[in-house]
Amino acid sequence: MKTDKILILGNSITLHAPKPDIGWTTNWGMAASALEKDFAHSLLRRFPKTPEARIGNIADFERGYATSDVNAAFKPYAGFKPDIAVLAIGENIPAPTTQTDKENLHRALSALLGVIKRDGAPAIFVRSSFFADQTKDDILRQVCAEVGGTFVDISPLCKDETNYARSEKAFENKFVGAHPGDKGMAAIADAIWKAMAEKLGKRP
Repeated sequence: MKTDKILILGNSITLHAPKPDIGWTTNWGMAASALEKDFAHSLLRRFPKTPEARIGNIADFERGYATSDVNAAFKPYAGFKPDIAVLAIGENIPAPTTQTDKENLHRALSALLGVIKRDGAPAIFVRSSFFADQTKDDILRQVCAEVGGTFVDISPLCKDETNYARSEKAFENKFVGAHPGDKGMAAIADAIWKAMAEKLGKRP
């Protein structure tokens, strides 16, 4: 597994632009205390040689997966041809309550991972949702297996209150405080790195 270039696609946990009206004024994974503390940058530091990275927020795809144009969602990252691709979504996906919902989600995720895989044939890692949801996580796991990826289960993390940003400091906006804090971000990075290290033949 080459490690020169890595693509990390997620949602606000991965990257969120400044939004002063909710008290978020920086441009990294919400609600880490510093750029190097969010899970994406914490993960990058674990490589012996830091890979060239593209980090993106595809929350719009999550929210509208049933009708989302996958090619349009991926367009900003097309041509990067990463060696490794990390998909870190799920939190904003509406809970699939019907069989049609589940089939639509499976189809959309398959299409997204298919587009990612065609852009350089990267090693793919898909993590479960930080807010554990068995239905969504099972679909993420299944689609990941279908493209030959590695699934990373982080579901236990949400059970530990100290993994939330609100346990580390007070936030005026509850939405911000409900994100993983520095400890939670490090735990996410640890879980993904452990899976990658096994592929690399390295000690995690």
